[in-house]
Amino acid sequence: MLTLNDFLADGLTQQNADKSLNHIFNKEDCYALWSAYAAGRPLLVRGKPGTGKSQLAKAIAERLGWSFVSEVVRGSTELSDLHWNFDAIGRLGEAQVQRVEAPTSGEQAAKSEEVPDAVKEGVLKAQDPLDPLNFLSPGAFWWAYNWETAEAQYTRCKNNLRPKPEKSAKHNAGVVLLIDEIDKAEPDLPNGLLETLGNYQFSVPYIGQDDGQNNEAQGVINPIDGTPKNLLIIITTNEERELPTAFVRRCFVHTLKMQDSVDWLVERGELHFGGSIDQPVYEQAANQLLEDRNAALHGRYPPGLAEYIDLLRALSSVDKSEQAGLLSQISEYALKKEVTA
Repeated sequence: MLTLNDFLADGLTQQNADKSLNHIFNKEDCYALWSAYAAGRPLLVRGKPGTGKSQLAKAIAERLGWSFVSEVVRGSTELSDLHWNFDAIGRLGEAQVQRVEAPTSGEQAAKSEEVPDAVKEGVLKAQDPLDPLNFLSPGAFWWAYNWETAEAQYTRCKNNLRPKPEKSAKHNAGVVLLIDEIDKAEPDLPNGLLETLGNYQFSVPYIGQDDGQNNEAQGVINPIDGTPKNLLIIITTNEERELPTAFVRRCFVHTLKMQDSVDWLVERGELHFGGSIDQPVYEQAANQLLEDRNAALHGRYPPGLAEYIDLLRALSSVDKSEQAGLLSQISEYALKKEVTA
């Protein structure tokens, strides 16, 4: 079981150049993350777009040395998509191939002589190309709750609909699971997660039914169980849609806010781009963002940290001697998102 010191260790800065990760934790972030983990609850992270909610999850996974699994929710996302994915189209295509390649009665008789005796006697089960398990791939919760069985099923599946998550060097320590932008989903989805989050388990179709003995031998059996001490679940919302009360009550809640401070912005800009940009340009860009932010505060698209970093990224690509002049020419494209008359 991790302690608070594991979350606070080595200062508040987390970087990994290979993963383009540059993050500064606030102490409040670390307390929120640890308390949710210690209580065995998901952490619901609220905040406007661009405040670093998703990066918070990546950064804490990096700090802990845990594997990172993520799923971005869409309006069409269903509960099952977070648990498992079934390639119905692939199975239909395989059925058509099998129909075309089906042997004649004479060929079938010849092939029957080639079937191993063990299969004829029922000791072994012949591989069925249309077995549903050949088209079932693990979803984000499956990877997070039981990596080993997810990997076994991923290997078996003919056409995985999601890429395999990257396993950390310290993978056995645990997994950080990010469910991003859950407010995009219909209310049925967060409500449907209550059992998965509360009991740390869920069931997968076809397992233990069509091929129960074979899967039990591989360790793939229902239900798929998670271990709270090896798991940190982070769920983000942009507050575009109100979440069900029962779901929010199941979570610890932390709100990320951008500080309206030049120093706060410059500190984060320097973490990303270091000496490739001069200090006055960092400050000028920060002042411009705060000015445009105040002007758009009651609009739909007030610029934030993400826009500031994007602006600096563009400036860092040119010579320092050009940056100050270029800033005034391009800042409006990064910072002003409202429609003007």
